Amino acid sequence: MASGPWTDEENDLIVADYFAMLADDIAGRRYSKAEHRRALLPLLNDRSEGSVEFKHQNISAVLKGLGEDWIAGYKPAFNFQGSLEYAVVEWLNSHPEWTLCVPNHHAATGMREAAQIWIGPPPTLSNQPPPQELDQMLHIARKFDVAGRDERNRALGRAGEERVLAHEHAKLKAAGRDDLARKVRWVSEEDGDGAGYDVASYAPDGRPRLIEVKTTNGWERTPFHITRNELAVADERRAEWCLFRMWNFSREPRAFELYPPLDAHVSLTPTSFQASFH
Repeated sequence: MASGPWTDEENDLIVADYFAMLADDIAGRRYSKAEHRRALLPLLNDRSEGSVEFKHQNISAVLKGLGEDWIAGYKPAFNFQGSLEYAVVEWLNSHPEWTLCVPNHHAATGMREAAQIWIGPPPTLSNQPPPQELDQMLHIARKFDVAGRDERNRALGRAGEERVLAHEHAKLKAAGRDDLARKVRWVSEEDGDGAGYDVASYAPDGRPRLIEVKTTNGWERTPFHITRNELAVADERRAEWCLFRMWNFSREPRAFELYPPLDAHVSLTPTSFQASFH
């Protein structure tokens, strides 16, 4: 059996096969990992089944670092070849429809009746230690600008905001506040960006909630972008503003909320600078 590094050709083959399985997995279609593996083995350089299985786990690790969904049956395994990262990114770049597609969790006409989103504690307050591989995952995320990709994915961002709008309606109606539910506004859709928040809602006691929505298909620690204006509004209206971080959006959306000051939960890193002449 071959024991040397995987070639670029082998990486391309197994990455494409992994995404074929992942597409079925996300869509809920039945597929056989064993059949995929048997079809793939003759195309590789005398690799063992165990080697192929572990490579699938490596791909899951790369996807986790990239803030993408992965096959739960292939637990992420790190310490992989650097060339594998580029094989996965190259596949994503050549299939832009993958990262731009947004799952249709609810028909558009039924969004306002959608169930509430599961909201848990932020990663900083979950009583769960960070994974040992956190630095490796964050390194991948920075290298390939995962936060910027999610920010540029307008379809994903809009779908996330729409889902939060439905969540706020459902929450207020469940609390018997139909009057407040009718007042909830999708500010970014109705007024455009620039307010420093996306949804204007209410707590059941009538207190305003100014909600900035950040959405990803990845795990809860996927980095995200936040603008200077959003930070300014968060600081000015601390009692009302919150960041609604939605994750796992491609499957079953989950979320947590962050309240100012944000730097109590996240590290804020400048990513661009304004240049002025002397």
